[in-house]
Amino acid sequence: MNNPSEAAHTAPHAPDPPLPAFPTRVVQTFFSPGKLSTALAPRPVWGLALILGAALVGLQSALIPLEVWESMFRETMVQRGQTVTEGMAGGGVAIMRISAVVAGPIMYCVMTFLFAGFATLVFSFFLGDEGRYKQYLAMMSHALLIPSFIGLLLVPLRIAEQNPQLTLNLGTFLYFLPEGYPLRVMTMLDLSQFWAWAVVGMGAHAIDARRSVGSAIAVLVGLSVVLALVFATFVPTP
Repeated sequence: MNNPSEAAHTAPHAPDPPLPAFPTRVVQTFFSPGKLSTALAPRPVWGLALILGAALVGLQSALIPLEVWESMFRETMVQRGQTVTEGMAGGGVAIMRISAVVAGPIMYCVMTFLFAGFATLVFSFFLGDEGRYKQYLAMMSHALLIPSFIGLLLVPLRIAEQNPQLTLNLGTFLYFLPEGYPLRVMTMLDLSQFWAWAVVGMGAHAIDARRSVGSAIAVLVGLSVVLALVFATFVPTP
């Protein structure tokens, strides 16, 4: 008679769920991140998601009219105590817009790789989870589609507010706070990023079932708050 433990050990492994097509994965990122995570964990694809996210970031900047960029440039120069001439405004606006359209997507890709590395460092090395960099990169590249799409939806509001860098952050709702460090911290906490961290948290659970979704989200949100506390000290935000 076969030993039950041996029979369980030799039982065939349940097949991994099929990898959905890319458009389906994009929809699942918003509406069914659990299914997305389960499919991505054994098949960590990330290229198309990264390209789409970067393209959306570039498109956001390209859709902002030149006069909005000029208004931002003039305000920045005034805050620095500099007089803005027409020639300076024209050249500065062109450089600012080109930098946003070109450098924005590049920085998006760089930050996606860095965030994935950070998640790997925290979960796999510090917390002992079983996960590979490519798995966290797949989760991160899909999750960051959320702030990319939301940023595109915010373009009309950015135009109306004459602020190409406007985001939906905690500072938006705590507008009554006086200018200072607390408001800078709140401004750095983008609500769409919290949504993205929740998706990555589900991914961390799918990568290693020992890691609960709640604890993974708590770790990611906690780290984002710590980073905001640090950066708000050195980078003042309006």
